[in-house]
Parts: sequence; structure tokens; C-alpha cells
Amino acid sequence: MSNVSYVSAGRRKNAVARIKISDGSGKVVINDKTIEEYFGGLERLKKVVLKPFEVWSGVKSYDFYVNVKGGGVSGQAGAVRHGLARAILKLNEPSKAALKKEGLLTRDPRMVERKKPGRPKARKRFQFSKR
Repeated sequence: MSNVSYVSAGRRKNAVARIKISDGSGKVVINDKTIEEYFGGLERLKKVVLKPFEVWSGVKSYDFYVNVKGGGVSGQAGAVRHGLARAILKLNEPSKAALKKEGLLTRDPRMVERKKPGRPKARKRFQFSKR
């Protein structure tokens, strides 16, 4: 990696993504793999991750190195998206309005609901028997 100019983080569910930005050619490396290798055939998740780049055109002059941990693939994709949006905000302050309008700067607060005692899952109940 050449000179790291900015660092940012993104979160979603239990996933945390750390992004390091350096001058480069516009590539995105997630856990030392390309997006295609990391998300395989999951096109929807690739689109989720690359959404912040649709808002800002200056992407081609930077490389984004992402380290993501925790959660599942969907949560990780959301965390990377959030982190990339925050990284772009550090690089280009005027893009804030566009990123905010797309809802990319807001951390998604939805988490898994905890299991309650006396129930098999968070809201599911055991089968009721009248007799």
C-alpha cells in the first residue's frame, strides 16, 4: 500500500468494516480479495457495496483497502457500503448532500432481537395446547 491518506469505518448488524484509502486507480480490495472474489456470484451485494461510487465520480484516483469482520455476508456488504460512504465524505466534503440524500451516511440501526425466556425464539411461542 502506498501512502494512506484517510481511514474510516462502517458498521451494519454485527459487521465492522475498516477502510484505508490511498492514491491509486480506483480498485476496491476487501480482505485481500477483489469484490468479485469476495462476494462471488452475489450481484445484489456487489451493487450494495458499490452504491457510494455512483454518487461520486472521483473514485478512479483512489484505491480502497477494506478489512471487514463479523456478521454474515449481507451485514458485511452493508458495513463496507457505510464505510466507503464515510471515506468518500472525508475525501470530498461537497459530496455530503448527495451521499446523505441517498441515505448512505446513516448507520442502519436494525439489530437481531434477543431471545426471550420461556420462548423458543425472540417472538415465536411454543405450541399452545388447549387439552
